[in-house]
Amino acid sequence: MLNNLESFSHPPSKQKFAATFRLVSRISFWVQLVLGGISGIAVLLACFSRNITTQTSNAGIGFSIFLAIVGILLLCFRVYWAFRYRKLAKTLQTPNTQNHPRKEDVIQNLRIGLLASFVGLLIAFIASETTVAIILGKAVAQPQGVAIYQPENVIRSLDIFVMLANVNMIGAHFFGGVTSLGLLYWLEE
Repeated sequence: MLNNLESFSHPPSKQKFAATFRLVSRISFWVQLVLGGISGIAVLLACFSRNITTQTSNAGIGFSIFLAIVGILLLCFRVYWAFRYRKLAKTLQTPNTQNHPRKEDVIQNLRIGLLASFVGLLIAFIASETTVAIILGKAVAQPQGVAIYQPENVIRSLDIFVMLANVNMIGAHFFGGVTSLGLLYWLEE
């Protein structure tokens, strides 16, 4: 086990890094794509929910939906970037060393992916916190065991869909960030 840990503490060979890079980028691509797809469907369901026409005095959920859409757009970029990682890893595995990208280019690509993940993570976190605060406010405003006559205090499926989208985006951006950070750390050490 100690030998396995020591192998990651030294800079990897180009072929070993390329093989690991390709595998990790493939896993990262699919995880982010699936979580992003779930988030996208949840936001679409929230936007096209028949309860969206119900007027409420709470503008916070609209802000959460806006942030969710921005987070999904960043996640789309991140999924594209993970796909680019796969192409970059494939280029590193070609026998012709003339076509290999420089180490600085690989590091720059990893940094861009990491930055996109961190910005997306921040946006999804803010959107989640806003949505949770709205749902909590509605839940606290409801008297226990009494029929609700104020429609702005009803927790709607729209609220839950927005929360689902934001939580999945946090997971997708986190996974992408960990992937980039791990590869970057391994490459730069």
